[in-house]
Amino acid sequence: QVQLVESGGGLVEPGGSLRLSCAASGSMFSMGWYRQAPGKLRELVATITRGGSRNYADSMKGRFTISRDNAKNTVYLQMNNLKPEDTAVYYCNARGLGGRGDSWGQGTQVTVSS
Repeated sequence: QVQLVESGGGLVEPGGSLRLSCAASGSMFSMGWYRQAPGKLRELVATITRGGSRNYADSMKGRFTISRDNAKNTVYLQMNNLKPEDTAVYYCNARGLGGRGDSWGQGTQVTVSS
């Protein structure tokens, strides 16, 4: 039900940082990030509700921080201490209660390499 546009991906060295942004055309109950590496299944990174409740995948907890600006309908993902295994296409997601209006962005490439 909403259009999502991601930005902020790129090439970074191990130990570096990136901040991803996702601007939505409307407000949804939950926004989040998923990622998919070549040959692997898409996996959860983190989600956040309008009220600020956060959930992180165990491997990302402590290194990644998700936040959102409800006035701008934008969700962010601050990624610190990046590792080569973080290399993937990162997809923005938004959905309403019960998964209504499940929406996906085009994805932004994150590459962690020396």
